[in-house]
Amino acid sequence: MHHPESNGNGNALHMSNSRDHIRYAHPLNVSDVEMATRADTFYALLNGRRTVRSFSDRPVPREVIESCIRTAGTAPSGAHKQPWHFAAVSNHKTKKAIRKAAEAEERAFYDGRASQEWLDALQPFGTDASKPFLETAPWLIAIFARNYDLDENGVRSKNYYVPESVGIAAGMLIAALHQSGLSTLTHTPSPMGFLNEVLGRPAHERAVILLVVGHATEHALVPDIQRKDLDDIASFS
Repeated sequence: MHHPESNGNGNALHMSNSRDHIRYAHPLNVSDVEMATRADTFYALLNGRRTVRSFSDRPVPREVIESCIRTAGTAPSGAHKQPWHFAAVSNHKTKKAIRKAAEAEERAFYDGRASQEWLDALQPFGTDASKPFLETAPWLIAIFARNYDLDENGVRSKNYYVPESVGIAAGMLIAALHQSGLSTLTHTPSPMGFLNEVLGRPAHERAVILLVVGHATEHALVPDIQRKDLDDIASFS
């Protein structure tokens, strides 16, 4: 049974598709002043986020990672197909295998696969093929995109707006981890097919990000960079 909604004139709008609808109310009901305060506070929190490459081995409870992945799973997606999978890894043997395979791809990247322009852009950050954080950090989260799903009979069903949907979910995951007090690194060795093999993921999933998660070391350093001003990233009309 469909749930009618008002169009503002007292007339009911009936949903024409087969999915039932329920009435929605935002969980927050705040004044404009509080809205602005919340927006500024959240910006200040996220503005303190930095990509970290020096991780400690301090443990992070699994339940924290689970809650943050649940948050990522609330992201909007094309036709609500939720075309993602998050493979969270804490096992040291598995992390070691991931590091070995990732560093092999990274050596190929730095030794010829990357253009000189790309290498020049990376030079200020001091990156190279060595990725010890893949073993040191307590958690790795491999984010996979699924272009289609398979039912129990092997029948395919297409997913829609997959890159956009997975990108939004990944951003929400990074924000959730940061507000929990954790640091992250978005690692993207290319190609990333080795993650399917190491993690036993099916061929119709494609790894897009390997997220390194944990606590930064006490003396971790990050590049002294500035973010673009609002006028450089937004326009209003």
